[in-house]
Amino acid sequence: QVQLVESGGGLVQAGGSLRLSCAASGRTFASYIMGWFRRTPGKEREFVAAIHRNGVSTNYVDSVKGRFTISRDNAKNTMYLQMNSLKPEDTAVYYCNAVHYISSSDPIFASWGPGTQVTVSS
Repeated sequence: QVQLVESGGGLVQAGGSLRLSCAASGRTFASYIMGWFRRTPGKEREFVAAIHRNGVSTNYVDSVKGRFTISRDNAKNTMYLQMNSLKPEDTAVYYCNAVHYISSSDPIFASWGPGTQVTVSS
């Protein structure tokens, strides 16, 4: 199983930007379709975006389309989430995981990384 560590979160004003990173251990990162998820207190973890192994095909939840961009660098075993025009409702802990299909919101790995907190103030 790939070990995942998220970073890049922080406190930002509404309308601001952040870039999250997901660093993966192991040599099999490139073989996985990867995704970003987020969780707010009292709510279930929500799918945010996914990116194909080829780094070209992507999928986003409607609420972030046009604002967030997912990308990956297989040579660096790292995935990114560029978040622009942030809104208070984007406040959450963000996690990464693998998914079976580009259209799937079901994570593959049972074990999650520590996540990274994103807080957007109004």
